[in-house]
Amino acid sequence: MLLAIDIGNTQTVIGLYEGPDADTPVREGGSRCEQGLLDNWRIATKAERTADEHALTIQEFLGFHGFSFDDDIDGIAISSVVPRATAAFRSMVERYFGFRPVVIEPGVRTGMPVLTDNPREVGADRIANAVAAIDVYGGPAIVIDFGTATTYDAISPNGELLGCAIAPGIDISLDALYQRADALRRIELQEPRSVIGRNTVDALQAGAVYGFAGQVDGIVDRMVDEVGTNATILATGGLASLIAPYSRSIEILEPWLTLHGLRLIFAKNVA
Repeated sequence: MLLAIDIGNTQTVIGLYEGPDADTPVREGGSRCEQGLLDNWRIATKAERTADEHALTIQEFLGFHGFSFDDDIDGIAISSVVPRATAAFRSMVERYFGFRPVVIEPGVRTGMPVLTDNPREVGADRIANAVAAIDVYGGPAIVIDFGTATTYDAISPNGELLGCAIAPGIDISLDALYQRADALRRIELQEPRSVIGRNTVDALQAGAVYGFAGQVDGIVDRMVDEVGTNATILATGGLASLIAPYSRSIEILEPWLTLHGLRLIFAKNVA
């Protein structure tokens, strides 16, 4: 089985996939990104964690769901935007599993032409997203990833990563608001009751959800003008499901887009 690990600035998402020869059908109403996904976990990213701590965490996840840490895992793919965490996970894999992980970095085969001024600057998660989007939907496409930052990646009709727009993420935008406005307190971010808030909590929820949905539509409209009106608009990331219902642009929610891209890139490098 394969572990696909996406290390973000705020959270790390881990997916457990069946082996490459498995042919599990996609569940009704599901996406091909879910094919072979046996389980998934989400943990806080902490660069201070050691390789041993990561090994213990993964062992507990696997054991809790009836999988063997020692016998069931024969491949690991990693995308990361946190260099210290990358090093710790790499060390963990080599020490506890006895093989090297496939880490998305310069020199790794992805099959994705990157047409930016400096391809080395492009985040590994964005490359995985683009690879998965082309595999499932083809080009052109726009991938919106709601993470620590909100990224908008434009993919050409020929399957090339053209570039992106990067905006502050929802959580860090609200954190900045709380830090600068003494009268405002932290709230649970959830579906607003109305765009016109009758109290502070409702007003903050309305501003966040409708505000970021408007940002999505504004940026996507301008990108569509450049990549083509037939572009598929995909959303992924932890808060995608909250914003998508209020955006007229988002067509498809793909929670496991990054993990699917990792799985595809792993296959390209171990064939």
